[in-house]
Amino acid sequence: MPTPNPAFTPPAPTTTRPDLAGTFGMVASTHWIATATAQSVLERGGNAFDAAVAGAFVLHVVEPHLNGPGGDLTAVFATEDDPTPTVLVGQGPAPAGATPEHYRAEGLDLVPGAGALAATVPGAVDAWLLLLRDHGTWELADVLAPAVGYARDGHPVVPAVVRTITAVRGLFEEHWPTSAAQWLPGGAVPAPGDVVRNEALASVFERLVAAGSGVDGRSARIDAARGEWAEGFVAEAIDRFVRQPHRHASGTDHAGVIRASDLAAFRATYEPATTAEFRGCTIAKTGPWGQGPALLQTLRLLEPLDDARLDPSTELGAHTIVEAQKLALADREAFYGDGDVPLDVLLSDAYTDERRALIGDLASAELRPGSVEGVRHTMPPVRTSHKASAGAAGSAGEPTVRIERDAPAVAPVEDRGEPFVAPDGETRGDTCHIDVVDRWGNIVSATPSGGWLQSSPTIPGLGFCLGTRLQMTWLEEGTASTLRPGERPRTTLTPTLVLRDGVPVAAVGSPGGDQQDQWQLLFLLRWIVGGYSPQQAIDAPALHTTSFPGSFWPRTWEPAGLVVEDRIGDDVIAGLEARGHVVTRAGDWTLGRLSCVTRDPATGVLGAAANPRGAQGYAAGR
Repeated sequence: MPTPNPAFTPPAPTTTRPDLAGTFGMVASTHWIATATAQSVLERGGNAFDAAVAGAFVLHVVEPHLNGPGGDLTAVFATEDDPTPTVLVGQGPAPAGATPEHYRAEGLDLVPGAGALAATVPGAVDAWLLLLRDHGTWELADVLAPAVGYARDGHPVVPAVVRTITAVRGLFEEHWPTSAAQWLPGGAVPAPGDVVRNEALASVFERLVAAGSGVDGRSARIDAARGEWAEGFVAEAIDRFVRQPHRHASGTDHAGVIRASDLAAFRATYEPATTAEFRGCTIAKTGPWGQGPALLQTLRLLEPLDDARLDPSTELGAHTIVEAQKLALADREAFYGDGDVPLDVLLSDAYTDERRALIGDLASAELRPGSVEGVRHTMPPVRTSHKASAGAAGSAGEPTVRIERDAPAVAPVEDRGEPFVAPDGETRGDTCHIDVVDRWGNIVSATPSGGWLQSSPTIPGLGFCLGTRLQMTWLEEGTASTLRPGERPRTTLTPTLVLRDGVPVAAVGSPGGDQQDQWQLLFLLRWIVGGYSPQQAIDAPALHTTSFPGSFWPRTWEPAGLVVEDRIGDDVIAGLEARGHVVTRAGDWTLGRLSCVTRDPATGVLGAAANPRGAQGYAAGR
């Protein structure tokens, strides 16, 4: 076990779950069935990539309110032969017809948070198949077999899915009949523990496998499935269905613009990870088309500070951490997108030192991006409220905070536990995560998301719906993340790989939209600096700022907003309020969805830990 840092608040004497340790293989994910599935693949000789892909397709089935085949993913991984962190890019771009002019012509000033107009090209399935082809060892049929079984034979539905379906039942019955047919069997909401099935989705997976029948070679069979997905029956069904106008989060009806040609033009890719050094570790993230480098900027701001200022459980530490995050997230708004981003400057010593000087004793209620010579973008709208069209059906987003915005001085109202869906359909969803490490040293951290059952109407014959990632773009011209056909939206999906001496030692990640890297930051500080064990770091009280423009519809912010778990303590909360933070108490066990796996290169000992909040995540291994 690590040695606790005396400058930090001591970790709790007991953990909610054990820190797993072994030498064979470890898995941690947001649903116990996916964890068990992935571990079963390891037990039968598969490697970490076989296991991750099998577990991920099961996540499509058992967490349909959190992800689906019509969604997207990002992953960071390393192999036994090459420890260099690599990013798997499963974030699809905007369709060719998704122009700001089209949306404005439809009477919209924001990309809706739900409905097919918010859809990027689905990227998750092709990305998983690419990873399996290049780094896995199993046949696609064997990898997909568990997902096919749970879709066709059924699985006990978790309470969070039931809550989601219950909340959007009226939307389904009044506007999305294909979703009602899938998720209201017999016209009723399933009860927790009921066995639910998705025959159409099982058939989709089987048809992908069948596309490789008679094809020589494992890789060629997987490529045949990729071709069938992008250019066959899936693309055709999507194209045909989205041409029908349907209700969007704007409260108005629109047809989608995604076409079969958009799917045919997309293939998942790899790219080098973006990295930064922190306290003897290398932290590997996606590029700035994701929010990952904002975590790196935050770590750079915090690195030279005294250890006592890095403890999230104290008033001084929480304040310092949050103020650093605000600066990094302001830069995210100003600079990040799928274009030229001056990361070399944003992560440089000179720029970081200049920005660190802005961390004061009081909470900032301003949005303060930095400036980079020669780089000028229009800042997107910064507002505390947004009026949707009358009769709006609501939005389907990822953040876990539902905001009451009637008065700027009112603090955000924090949702408890799993995703919250309002009776009118307004949704603050979440996403999924899976980490796997095997005995050979293969390791992967992956965050699949999008295509939630409440994202847009279920596509007949496919059993899934499209994602809503385009809501992370702006219709205003000239911003770093303006909607542009063929470009990726600035996704919130942000898995992490940690290396020491050039060798991976941990894969970690979390659902939670804009909070993903904020919660991961707490883990990294407590684990790397505080000397906590992984499970102790996951269990410890969490917090996050809402003092920046949100990535999800309706794209508003809460100046000086800070959300905390009550367990952080009355004295700490009072101190933060005295510094000017607008604090919302979220309950004792509500924030954070972290999971991780670890590997000690010197001993070969593997570890895993998972989130107890929501009673759904699980780790397994031996």
